[in-house]
Amino acid sequence: MRNILITGVCGTIGKTLLLKLLRIKKYNKIIGIDVNEEQLFLLESEFQNNKKISFKYCDIKDFETLNEVCYDMDLVFHTAALKHVLFCEESPNQAINTNIKGTLNLIKSSINNSVKKVIFTSSDKAVNPTSVMGTSKLMGEKLFTSYNFKINNKSTIFASVRFGNVIGSSGSFIPLFYNQIKSKNYITITDKNMTRFVMTVNEAIDLMIQSANLAKGGEVFVFKMNAVKISDVADSMIDLYSRDKNIKKKIIGSRPGEKLYEELISDEELRRTNETSKFFIIYPPFFKNISKIKKMKIKTQINSSNSKFISKAMIKKILKKNSNLFSKNSILNSAFSPFLKK
Repeated sequence: MRNILITGVCGTIGKTLLLKLLRIKKYNKIIGIDVNEEQLFLLESEFQNNKKISFKYCDIKDFETLNEVCYDMDLVFHTAALKHVLFCEESPNQAINTNIKGTLNLIKSSINNSVKKVIFTSSDKAVNPTSVMGTSKLMGEKLFTSYNFKINNKSTIFASVRFGNVIGSSGSFIPLFYNQIKSKNYITITDKNMTRFVMTVNEAIDLMIQSANLAKGGEVFVFKMNAVKISDVADSMIDLYSRDKNIKKKIIGSRPGEKLYEELISDEELRRTNETSKFFIIYPPFFKNISKIKKMKIKTQINSSNSKFISKAMIKKILKKNSNLFSKNSILNSAFSPFLKK
């Protein structure tokens, strides 16, 4: 039984992770922290009768408070971050303070309190980054890897997971398309050739939990994701959610920091990457047994433009299964409903 801390517990990933941990029941207590006061209050209200769960207002930029919260924790899942490419481009100082300095605060707090394992949620935008957000996530990965080998780190294991676009997560393109379909007569697409890696929320959570079990120190775990053409997602959503099947798609051009495609693993990382049936494991550059790593069959860059694309029929199937995450924009009301009266 472990004491578990979730940073960014009010976000899509944080909330769903909390639900998953409740179902697994292998915990002694869970603490969730965030800076979203309203959502924290709602979570506190829903779980007020569960004495093993508590929520605290804590900004990861506040080292002193974060250091106190990490006391007696065994496992930390770090999901708190500024995740929107455009906002990070417009406010780079805030991205640096939250995604880099805040992450470093968590690392130091975890070492101070002898936390056993800490898992960092990164992004495929960290691979050959072209944006402030992607660069900040890459720096987070590098910090998590390097601090496994610091002389003052006696016992804490740090590892990262690298996500693609999580279907239904707040701020992703799917909720945007849904809202545009319902409120406007067009969908905005930055480029008709744009592609992205996608995964479901449950796949993201499973990757985090499996990584926590497998991590030895410094690895980056990457889920094997399929890719989608953004235009195919738009067409599928129009078919599913629009009465007007002739709704228009507006091409608005790429925004600052955006790529036409995303990458899962860089060319440099390929030489130190192993793979399982479900994910890739990227070992740290100074991994002692790097020569013994089972080499991947793939020798070229893995990106969303040269990967297997999900068909429109499959996109519709996935959208239907996960529509509660974006159509009502309320994980709290839909996902937590089995627990409300317990």
